[in-house]
Amino acid sequence: MPAPDPAALFAQKTDAELLYLAQHAPHYPAAVGRAAVQELQRRGLIPTELPALPSTPAPAPEPELTAAGLLWGTLKGIAWPRPGYRVTPFLLGLNVLVYLAMAAAGVSLWHPSGADLIRWGSNVTSLTPTQPWRLLTSCFLHGGVAHLVTNMASLLFLGLLTERLVGGRRFLTGYLLSGLGGSLLSWWWHTQGLNSVGASGAIFGLYGLLLCTLVRRPAAFTRSERYTVLLFVLYLVAGSLATGLQTHTTDNAAHLGGLLVGATWGLLVRPHR
Repeated sequence: MPAPDPAALFAQKTDAELLYLAQHAPHYPAAVGRAAVQELQRRGLIPTELPALPSTPAPAPEPELTAAGLLWGTLKGIAWPRPGYRVTPFLLGLNVLVYLAMAAAGVSLWHPSGADLIRWGSNVTSLTPTQPWRLLTSCFLHGGVAHLVTNMASLLFLGLLTERLVGGRRFLTGYLLSGLGGSLLSWWWHTQGLNSVGASGAIFGLYGLLLCTLVRRPAAFTRSERYTVLLFVLYLVAGSLATGLQTHTTDNAAHLGGLLVGATWGLLVRPHR
């Protein structure tokens, strides 16, 4: 008995059956798919010469992540400006550059002396009344590497959260005003003598600015994010103030002054869209 002619068999199938076989050719023997396509071409349902399918380029292999690449990416993310994050890297760089300039001038990198800090513009009881610029310059000086790293880590955290919400100009203005307010309250409070440095007053002002921004712009975060940020900020503020009560080298007056000025600034300025 002669074998059935495949062309005759497929000539008896409907257009729908042939289209189904052609579309699902990988699920059948290769001869079935070819015969279905040939019959569709004979009926004029598909062109005789099928266009070649565009080849999909193979995905490029992902670069291998190394420790050096991870470190460089992190440093670039911290130091490189971008929309919503321009003032923060500027302030970070300015604080670090001032500290490196002090070290280059011969000031001890680990434990700057009080006399060196005074020469560079610390907030001093006897000098600030006649040299009021010390209220601001003292905010960019630090009393050691640990002091600098701690403050810069807080500035980075607050900058990433706050600058995009309030805008760069409001953020910078709040930082400077809070630093001045913290230095002024510190000078007024410590009547027995003061030689104070550090960005913590300005940083506490950013805490106040962020809290007031959350109150005025609750839709900027989801509900869970609002509670997380609120509890975390309150924890940091309360922890820093409690530590200041136990450590005589911590200037809580500057912290409170900066916090009050920053919160007031956050309530006065118009929310940033």
